[in-house]
Amino acid sequence: MTDPTGSSTVSTKKPKPLLQTRNLKAGYLGRPVVDRIDIHVDPGEVVCLLGPNGAGKTTTLLTVAGELVPVDGLVMFSNVPTWTPMHTRVRTGGIGLVTEERLVFTKLSARDNLRLGGGDVETALELFPELEPRLSVRGGLLSGGEQQMLALARALSRNPRLLLADELSLGLAPIIVDRLLGAVRAAADERGTGALIVEQHARKALRYADRMYLMARGQIRMELPAAEAIERLDEIEDAYLSGTSDTEDDHIERQRRKTKRKAWKRARVRERELERLSGKLASTRSPEQDDYYFDLERHRRDVGERLRGGRKMTTKGLRRWWDRGGRSGGTNGTTSTGTATGQRGT
Repeated sequence: MTDPTGSSTVSTKKPKPLLQTRNLKAGYLGRPVVDRIDIHVDPGEVVCLLGPNGAGKTTTLLTVAGELVPVDGLVMFSNVPTWTPMHTRVRTGGIGLVTEERLVFTKLSARDNLRLGGGDVETALELFPELEPRLSVRGGLLSGGEQQMLALARALSRNPRLLLADELSLGLAPIIVDRLLGAVRAAADERGTGALIVEQHARKALRYADRMYLMARGQIRMELPAAEAIERLDEIEDAYLSGTSDTEDDHIERQRRKTKRKAWKRARVRERELERLSGKLASTRSPEQDDYYFDLERHRRDVGERLRGGRKMTTKGLRRWWDRGGRSGGTNGTTSTGTATGQRGT
């Protein structure tokens, strides 16, 4: 373009970011886990979101994808705020999503998995030729690396404008991780796809990224170019990437309990109806006694293996330990929620 004097100038207008969040708060049951974060992803840019376990990385990704509704703040695509649900953003909003669970249909062949996700089989094979001899194999019979390739190929073969990927490297060999991250980098360079990837393995992820955000306890603590982050990686790991944050885990546990309470409440309605029709007592447990079973299940998951020296503890064995006062060190079956024998129902 030219200025009024006739001399040529070069436009320095910055392209609109594909993704932008403004003062985003997100969490569970209306309680924020992520607190006022601002991130953006430009076209053709790979952005890595790093942080310890429980920092809020997955919560941020699920909120951007539309699975969680923001508590406050905005999620914007191409400078346009959006409140559409996840299935709309993925189907028509130009978003490719790879979750931590991979979301592979285990009883469908690899080819049908690609078709069902709206992906192009030929494009997927260009990205990962290793999948070609496995197209007729059921998804559940593929190796972990092949399943992750399939999930990423399905997302990228739809030619999305923005890719959201959670823990691509989880449980995979380093050579497979390089293939996956290399495919993300190639999509950004060749197609202009923006990518936001959540990773714990910082050193490997930063080799393929342009920028990185560092999260800790639900907030963005640092934003750096990838090259500078690699130089300061030892300092970053010592300061932020060691240990875990229990904030997100607490909210997940609260949501799990709420869901189970609803299921138990529905079961009690059915039991009362059965008692009315048959005249037989169906259950003697009250809603106030649910906490006993919630705590029992949590101890079975989180404490059972440690108490038994690494071996799994059965429900019956854990209940005997609980009734002996193992929860609070009490005796005669007394716990902090009351007498265990009085808590049990049929």
